[in-house]
Amino acid sequence: MGMMENSATIMAPLLLRNTVKSVLIYADKSLLNLAGKYKLLQIIRYLIVTAFLFFQRLFLSFFPSNYLHSLKSDDGYTFKPTQSSYIADSGIGDSGIGRSLWQLLVSVNDIPVSSTKYGIVRSLAERLIEGNNREDVEALREVNRRVLSAAFSRTICRVEAAFIEMGTGSGQFRLDRVFRTVRDGVWSGRVREDVSSRLGNSAEKLAAELLWLTQKLVGCGFEEEAVERWASALNLAQLSVVAENRVQGSLVKVSGRQMKDIGLEETEGGNKERLRQTKMKMLITWLPLLCRGNNGTDIPVLSLSERAELEKILEDAIDMLQHEEQEQVLSLWLHHFTYCPSSDWPNLHASYARWCTTSRKLFFSSIKDVK
Repeated sequence: MGMMENSATIMAPLLLRNTVKSVLIYADKSLLNLAGKYKLLQIIRYLIVTAFLFFQRLFLSFFPSNYLHSLKSDDGYTFKPTQSSYIADSGIGDSGIGRSLWQLLVSVNDIPVSSTKYGIVRSLAERLIEGNNREDVEALREVNRRVLSAAFSRTICRVEAAFIEMGTGSGQFRLDRVFRTVRDGVWSGRVREDVSSRLGNSAEKLAAELLWLTQKLVGCGFEEEAVERWASALNLAQLSVVAENRVQGSLVKVSGRQMKDIGLEETEGGNKERLRQTKMKMLITWLPLLCRGNNGTDIPVLSLSERAELEKILEDAIDMLQHEEQEQVLSLWLHHFTYCPSSDWPNLHASYARWCTTSRKLFFSSIKDVK
């Protein structure tokens, strides 16, 4: 009974703090545009935010640290480490070699690329992947497939989270991000400097690791696995259109690699209907990024020959679709191709012309049928 009363006593002020924070965030959204126009409102906004953050840190200092670390935050972040759902869902925990590879790939995600440990851990992961692949044992190949696929999905989610934390596309420093920054500083015992820059570097690093994981999946013969997961990453694709140029570069490379791998199944006599659906999903998901994404300036992400090759792959993929699906894809392409001022690639005019010719024939055919 005493424990319940104590918990209620502690939770009441925390509830009050969260309510006040929610009200401030809501008010801040209204003040954001006005603050950009009026200097006095900028000062008032700054004073309110600073005062609240100061009292929040003062308020939290009254609670015992063991209680704070057992809390779950507003964003669903649990401060006690938990077992990843990827392990349970993919059966990675069934073997020691699988758990070891998973731990290495998670560490690659988490270690800053500037650390000397990064190269060591990534080298260990590559050595373990290649060793499993060389053994020509189906069970070890299955370990590679499961772990790499789970790591690929996890990294996609990490890039999405980094984009959201950065407020991708907003161009504004939002109050809710300030609260998360200070919260992280309180829980860890230190305030993290320049959080926006840190997250930007994280998104760029994780996007580069997506390309690395794609190469590993392809190298182990799991192109289909990578293609299916990339074609389904609609949320990441939408966020990537307005991401930083350096992040877009890696994602353009991944998309180009995946587009090339779609056609491999066709030569192996795979299910044509399933292949057609995958191509449709891939085109709808990633064509906007290919049209609007940064392809590099001084050092192009894709060379001229790679761009020409990828255009041919896109045209072949579109030709395989049904007529109505082609209209949907080409309409999406034309919109982004028209309204993106910085790029004239990919140029799918040949596919569009073929679709128009077919549409004209179908139209004439329908008129004759009516007569």
